[in-house]
Amino acid sequence: MMGSDQHTTSPGQDGLTYGSYLRIDELLALQTQRSDGPEHDEMLFIVIHQVYELWFKQVLHELDRFVEVVAHDQPFRGMHQLKRVLKIFKTLVGQLDVLETMTPLEFTSFRSFLANSSGFGSAQFRELEFVLGVKNRAHLDRFKADPVSFARLRHRFESATLWDVVVRHLDRAGFEVPESVLGRDVTQAIEPDPEIQTVLISIYRDHPTYSEFFETLTDLDEGLQEWRYRHVMMVQRTIGAQMGTGGSAGAEYLKTTLFRPAFPDLWEIRSAF
Repeated sequence: MMGSDQHTTSPGQDGLTYGSYLRIDELLALQTQRSDGPEHDEMLFIVIHQVYELWFKQVLHELDRFVEVVAHDQPFRGMHQLKRVLKIFKTLVGQLDVLETMTPLEFTSFRSFLANSSGFGSAQFRELEFVLGVKNRAHLDRFKADPVSFARLRHRFESATLWDVVVRHLDRAGFEVPESVLGRDVTQAIEPDPEIQTVLISIYRDHPTYSEFFETLTDLDEGLQEWRYRHVMMVQRTIGAQMGTGGSAGAEYLKTTLFRPAFPDLWEIRSAF
């Protein structure tokens, strides 16, 4: 941790300490177990998922910054944010290693106390999907009973995706981006487009700095897919083919999300070189 022992315990001139700055007392009071006893492994389950939500918050913060700098035609500055998000995705995958130390029997010991709560209901993860262009109105409509989350999600759903911001920059930079891509309905999932693929192939061949930029975007896409795959395997390892918490289809639903890239055009062009 940053800072000396003196600063972690002694207040500064304004009374601020390590604990008060980070609101440690409030943070450590948020792990409320519901099981009888309570069951030992419920604490791990809560901590892991709360940390996930904190990382999702940071990823959204970084991608919003990326969108901002690209919208101001500074795409290469945005690579810093992409690389940071990639490191976070690696951390998210690593957290699954910790969660997998919990056996199916240990999870079963408190699973019934989760009631209808499920990762399926993570509003921030849905925000992340919408930012990356993985849009599905059904995921938006599920949050109508939660006005705060619904408002955030609707904003993300109706806003340009990260890919839309990138191709609009390419158009301003003088590349011949087809109107079908520039004028597409941003509330729809991104579909591969042969015309933009032709532009991308040309950029890869003639503009190496941009090709590095696109490879970093591809890394980001691959990082999210890696996390999805590991998440599916963790769920299968923990509950097998059982229905997921909250009535979701569990691993069977999660399998349908695999190998569906956020930036399909960057994958389609691989066979053209």
